[in-house]
Amino acid sequence: MATPSAPREQWGSKLGFILAAAGSAIGLGNIWKFPYVVGENGGSAFIIIYLLCTAIIGLPVLVGEILIGRTTQRNPVGAFRALSGSRFWAGVGGMGVAAGFLILSFYAVIAGWSVGYIYESFSGDLFKYADPTKAAVHFEELTHDVVWIIGYFGFFMILTMGLVYAGVQKGIERGSKIMMPVLFLLLIFVMIRGITMEGSGAGLEFLLKPDWSHVSGQTFLIALGQAFFTLSMGMGAMLTYGSYMSKKDSVPSSALQILLLDTAIALVAGIAIFTSVFATGLDAAAGPGLIFHTLPVVFMKMPGGEFFGPIFFILLSIAALTSAISLLEVITAYFVDEKGWTRHRAVIVFGSVTFLIGIPSALSFNVLSDTTIFGLNFFGLVDYLTANIMLPLGGLLIAVFIAYVWKFDKALIELKKGAERLFNKNPLLITLWQIFIKFFAPVLIFLVLLHSTGILDVLGL
Repeated sequence: MATPSAPREQWGSKLGFILAAAGSAIGLGNIWKFPYVVGENGGSAFIIIYLLCTAIIGLPVLVGEILIGRTTQRNPVGAFRALSGSRFWAGVGGMGVAAGFLILSFYAVIAGWSVGYIYESFSGDLFKYADPTKAAVHFEELTHDVVWIIGYFGFFMILTMGLVYAGVQKGIERGSKIMMPVLFLLLIFVMIRGITMEGSGAGLEFLLKPDWSHVSGQTFLIALGQAFFTLSMGMGAMLTYGSYMSKKDSVPSSALQILLLDTAIALVAGIAIFTSVFATGLDAAAGPGLIFHTLPVVFMKMPGGEFFGPIFFILLSIAALTSAISLLEVITAYFVDEKGWTRHRAVIVFGSVTFLIGIPSALSFNVLSDTTIFGLNFFGLVDYLTANIMLPLGGLLIAVFIAYVWKFDKALIELKKGAERLFNKNPLLITLWQIFIKFFAPVLIFLVLLHSTGILDVLGL
């Protein structure tokens, strides 16, 4: 293992870490996926189950992943190797690095759509369609345009590389301190506009009045999966960000603040979207097309939509960017820590490689749309491997590692650093964390893995 030529970077402030880590968690999943998942699963009944799952599985594992990073001050590979001395566990860290790399390769393609829709909004092309079917046709025409999809994908990667290139404090932290407040303010702005529209009360009722008739065992599994994936766990991002923390900062309180920000953004996005969708009489259960098929019609029908449309896609792009920089940082940290590369070299090389690897994903919507592997196009295959297998498996192994390999007596020494007052006042929190990490998290994440891979469906469960 090479020794880095310069001292390892750290966050300039606790707030910088909170905003950067929250930015990693807050991405397209909050603003794009969460609203349509809620729409398909009965509104606030799903939200209640989701919040419960977040408390049981999300917070304990998030605390654990950040703690591993802060303890070792290393990337995922170096962190697991340092705490275990095992090649297998170092390989688990390597799986996290690989997952982040692969996810960024197709995530940036989707993010490019949101950037492209900023231009579509300003040009007025987005507001020509009075029903979602025609808006969907327009979306398909854009994604079938190789120049359009590759161009915006490349532009988004350049933005991501620029922020990571500048470093932890000058790039990621400074950017997060600007982008996260802007994201939240823009989302609040769009939410207020939605609430003030005539007929928006139906959207609020949909979100706030539970409809338990839509709840089934499948609902719990979907909520579990959403709770796990929304916090960017299992891909090494939170571990890497935690490795830049000071030992004086409390891991539990930081994790809780990240979770609260992540959940708040998802709920505000839900209110902003559903009040607008119901007010314009469109389908709240439109599925993945809710953002790119339905919302353009919402903005067309909304008074002032030509103003609010661009704002929405700007905030969507910011959310994507804050997540993308955390994914590129994972692989950058690995090559800086383990191979002795400079940050600038690692960013340029692997940002470029990510772009090249992502081109087949971008072309999956046009020239490679008929090319399939195991019945999936390239985009779908990479998405399936990372989201359905690598991430839940990584999260499961993190919980197992803390409870059964690193073990609680060593982990608690580190957990208490910076959080002495919290645990002195609430000693029960330690017991709860141990129970959730040792028993609940492995079992529940294993269920997420079985559900996401379709094994439960094969078994008829």
